[in-house]
Amino acid sequence: MSTEQHTGAPSSTRWLITGAAGMLGRDLAEVLAEAGAEVTALTRKDLDVTDAEAVRAAVAGHDVVVNAAAWTDVDGAETEEAAATRINGDGPRALAAACADSGAVLLQVSTDYVFPGDATEPYPHDAATSPVNAYGRSKLAGERAVAELLPERGYVVRTAWLYGAHGRNFVSTMLGLAEQRETLDVVDDQRGQPTWTRALARQLRDLGEAAVAGRAPAGVYHGTASETATWFDLARAAFELTGLDPQRVRPTTSEKFVRPARRPSYSVLAHERWAEAGVAVQPHWREQLAEALRTMAPGKNPGAPQTPAPRGRSGA
Repeated sequence: MSTEQHTGAPSSTRWLITGAAGMLGRDLAEVLAEAGAEVTALTRKDLDVTDAEAVRAAVAGHDVVVNAAAWTDVDGAETEEAAATRINGDGPRALAAACADSGAVLLQVSTDYVFPGDATEPYPHDAATSPVNAYGRSKLAGERAVAELLPERGYVVRTAWLYGAHGRNFVSTMLGLAEQRETLDVVDDQRGQPTWTRALARQLRDLGEAAVAGRAPAGVYHGTASETATWFDLARAAFELTGLDPQRVRPTTSEKFVRPARRPSYSVLAHERWAEAGVAVQPHWREQLAEALRTMAPGKNPGAPQTPAPRGRSGA
């Protein structure tokens, strides 16, 4: 079953995507093109989102701006927080200011990492934020800039556990490692919502259209898959759905994989606001994964472990 929700009617909305070379940005450009929208897709080489004058010029003439440009190196942000905040905080501020002047809608992609991860029930959109790492703090700075400068046309869409066909990610890495190792030990004490970038792109498309039509209240939305899993659950499902033996994936704890940046143990987000916008929530994570794997060829993906991890910003 497809996660597609759109009616297929051509869109007259003029879209600008920043970070268009990233995993989400590429899927979003494809989804919008398929809907017949007019799309300007800018990569990091095309636009520095921290350059206010360049941003102002780029935003002019567009109805909806989606900021998919970001510093995504979570561990690197621990030692380079100022640099991460320039992109994740100052970038959204420049975009929000430009949208305030031009009248455009801004969809700012954010993260579950703005929460501490100590909850036992899904975080609602208005839950108190308290990041536990530098990356989360940098993204929260971007959220606050949008709320401050664009209260009527600013939309923050928090997402989490992203994977897709166009970038290095957990699913493609697991399938790459399956070709090299007999067994894999995967963390089973962190819980979240594995989200396919194309499913998120479709939801962003629908939210942007609803915003332009005046149907979607501004503010925070949570753009993640329905239902929850651990990384262990996700790895086993990826093995199973690609014909591999899921018993090759073994559970372990976060203590076995110490990283510079602390990770939230509970990254489950509530989806109650989508009904207000008239936009469907995303399907079950397993349904998304099954559709996604048909587009992700094991062993031929950018997430294979022999490919060096990108440093610093991604898709900006």
